[in-house]
Amino acid sequence: MKLYRVSALVERDMRKFFRSPALMLSSLLFPLVQLVVLGYAFGGKIKNADIAFVDEDHSVQSRRIEEMFDGIKAGPQTFRVVPYDSFPRAVDDLHAGFVKAVVDVPHDFSRRYYQHDRPRLVFTEDNTDQFISSSLLAGVQDMTTELNTPDVASSRLDGQVELNVVEVYPYIEYIKYLLAGSIAMGIFITAMIGGGITYIDDKTRGLHEGYLLTPIRKSELVAGLIASGTLKAFMAGMSLTIIGGLIAGISGLWHPLRLLYLSTVLLAASLAMISLMFLVMVRIDDPLVPRAIFGVLNMLLFFPSGAVYPTEAFPPWLRWISVVDPFTYTVHALRNLTLKNTGIEGIYVDVLILSGFSALMITGIMALFKRQL
Repeated sequence: MKLYRVSALVERDMRKFFRSPALMLSSLLFPLVQLVVLGYAFGGKIKNADIAFVDEDHSVQSRRIEEMFDGIKAGPQTFRVVPYDSFPRAVDDLHAGFVKAVVDVPHDFSRRYYQHDRPRLVFTEDNTDQFISSSLLAGVQDMTTELNTPDVASSRLDGQVELNVVEVYPYIEYIKYLLAGSIAMGIFITAMIGGGITYIDDKTRGLHEGYLLTPIRKSELVAGLIASGTLKAFMAGMSLTIIGGLIAGISGLWHPLRLLYLSTVLLAASLAMISLMFLVMVRIDDPLVPRAIFGVLNMLLFFPSGAVYPTEAFPPWLRWISVVDPFTYTVHALRNLTLKNTGIEGIYVDVLILSGFSALMITGIMALFKRQL
């Protein structure tokens, strides 16, 4: 073995590495992002989860209960109280995912209180997310215990209050909870490999310049690339939905209307992911860069989305990432369909946001796409 040949190869690779600042930055950025995001995305305390409060009694006692909720809001900040004037409307929003639980003060609460007939609060929880529901239930149970604690110096309620817990859905295994995130990840990987990396490889081979020598216009080329990438990502997402749904034991997956809603979400998510990939890759020429930043994008998009742990446990800066993350809306919509079997009311907001995100990305692609020759 000739050492000078080996050293020449080492020198060539090192020169190539240092001549690609983006590749160097990505290699350093990934472990740092992993450290920070994973350090804060798991195990945090649930904060500012929306909980509906329905006061059907409108009495002095019910107002005292509402004041205790306000105290939790100002103190531990486990949840934010959203007042509702109708219990059915609150439950509808619970099914649609706008609130995480409903606390109802029945109309006979004060009467049973004065008759010492064990007045009851009704706690209806969305138990598809065990992290949030258990945390909220613990907070409401602590409040109920405090209500039942005798205190002669205050005007607290008599120690007769009971808490009735109602679970909207049967027990949800974690594999079902994780399914939505796995589907979103499959769409992202397909968009990354079948869209972004393929785009870079074709560009380095001069295929795009060859296309542009024909009557094809720039907008048509971009539209064709995005359309083909979206189709590939959609096919991957649908395959994962069916196979993963069967493995996880999702019932009623073959209902035509449910499949239509799932297809709508998967199509919107696929378009959003592929548009994001093309925007990231549109000015990149080095074929090694997309492979280097794959892990960074994976970390920045997957974990802050709530796919593994609820976003209510995140610190404010990480929650802001989840707001602009297309994974977040994909996971929320898929979870509503696979776990709650909601209709259009549970997904239309997510689909609209994903569609707007795609339009914004495509606008950026058109502005940045240019010929290389």
